[in-house]
Amino acid sequence: MSSLDKTSVRTEVSRLKTDFENLCADGKITAESKALMMSMFLIVELILSIFLEKSTKKTNQNSSIPSSQTSKDESSLGHQGGNGKGKKENDNLAKNTRVHEHVTISTVSFCDFCAEDLTAISCTLHERRTKIDIVFEKVVEHVDAEIKQCPTCKATIKGKFPANMHGPLQYGEGLKAFVINLLICQMVSLNRVQKLVNSMIGEVISESTLLKFVLRLYQALEAWELDAVEQLLNAHAINVDETSLRVDKKNHWLHVYSAGHITLKFLHRKRGKAAIEAIAIIPRYGGVIIHDCWASYLSYLHCGHGLCGSHLLRELTFIFESNSYAWARNMKRLLQETCIKVSKSEEKKLGDKELANLQKRYRAIVTRGAKEMPAIPPKTSGKRGKLAKSDAHNLLERFQNHEASVLLFAKNPHVSFTNNRAEQDLRMSKVKQKVSGCFRTEIYALAYCRISSYLQTMANMPWLIVEYQVICKPWRTKAITLLLLFKWH
Repeated sequence: MSSLDKTSVRTEVSRLKTDFENLCADGKITAESKALMMSMFLIVELILSIFLEKSTKKTNQNSSIPSSQTSKDESSLGHQGGNGKGKKENDNLAKNTRVHEHVTISTVSFCDFCAEDLTAISCTLHERRTKIDIVFEKVVEHVDAEIKQCPTCKATIKGKFPANMHGPLQYGEGLKAFVINLLICQMVSLNRVQKLVNSMIGEVISESTLLKFVLRLYQALEAWELDAVEQLLNAHAINVDETSLRVDKKNHWLHVYSAGHITLKFLHRKRGKAAIEAIAIIPRYGGVIIHDCWASYLSYLHCGHGLCGSHLLRELTFIFESNSYAWARNMKRLLQETCIKVSKSEEKKLGDKELANLQKRYRAIVTRGAKEMPAIPPKTSGKRGKLAKSDAHNLLERFQNHEASVLLFAKNPHVSFTNNRAEQDLRMSKVKQKVSGCFRTEIYALAYCRISSYLQTMANMPWLIVEYQVICKPWRTKAITLLLLFKWH
């Protein structure tokens, strides 16, 4: 072979196998040699399959590797000219801002060419130029309580201060909301927030005071979190996912549960079933959970399961790129066509006839895939553990064992094709970790999870509904109300 690539290797192996079969047909090979060589060809095909998988580079297009770990040159290949549309932002103006708008008329008194007096001439048209600026305003409010002495009993009486002024100096809700916005939403470091606030108001607020703002809001949102959990338990389907988060130089796991406008994030030391049991949402849930086929989720048989189509498509892309299996290409095309058909239907699901046809095509692809894949050698008796399989074998087994979960999006209108909602809800926590490195103590990591959950939830709700709930729920404080004014990005 002049060059070595996956096409030439497969061609050479196929040629050798054909020549051997011709020799067997001519009776030139003994039965013992035939059995030995067929076993050798089986092992060669299996090794070749694994070798091509190892030599194919994984990117964010054919695996779950995030785009941040892919070089810009590689990630931009094949995606030139994209429209770059992302999540639609909320354009509502923050309610605690004041807009001072002034219009100044630039008058025309004389003609620039002939010096004619134009004072009495009426204006026919205006041309406007606009300047927008921001001026930060420090608001200081003093309350002077009168102190009087009763002439009768000589008692000293002092006027009562407002309920929100407990000591000689306190900070307003707007300042607290601004600090929490910088720490939680904008992920600014504590020291930089302290310096920024000092430059704006001329007061140095200690870091412990800034952290108290966060902890007070964390405690105030406890009742909201319990209420949101109950709403999740009544949802038809929820998206679940998890990602790592460094806390006190140790690896923790951030678990997210999303449905409708609700987003809830919980922190736990473990990733699997121990964390799921401690959070206690899935064990009490009877709907459908959409996930990426993590074994811990599949262990809950009382729930319905929907597998993320994005993960499946990326893995199918990798399998086809590495080994050129026809079943991977056909399955990817089938899932993409079904997703488009479901999204265009009014009921967001397929009819009985279409669903039966889908299942027939699905099973035919899986059957042909089992014949196309190299066979797995039998397990040696007495050997412990599972047999090592290639990624292609594992993916094909997943399609065989979880057909109902893979195709559930075409049957249930409440089940989405992908688990992107949960992954998007986790994305900002990864940005937080990149900026801050990790959390020093677990309590502030828990506070970040609850507060960011609340902000993301409210960002998904219509503004009028948010205002109504803030007014009607007695456990929501003014600080939480003002926090809504800062949009989650």
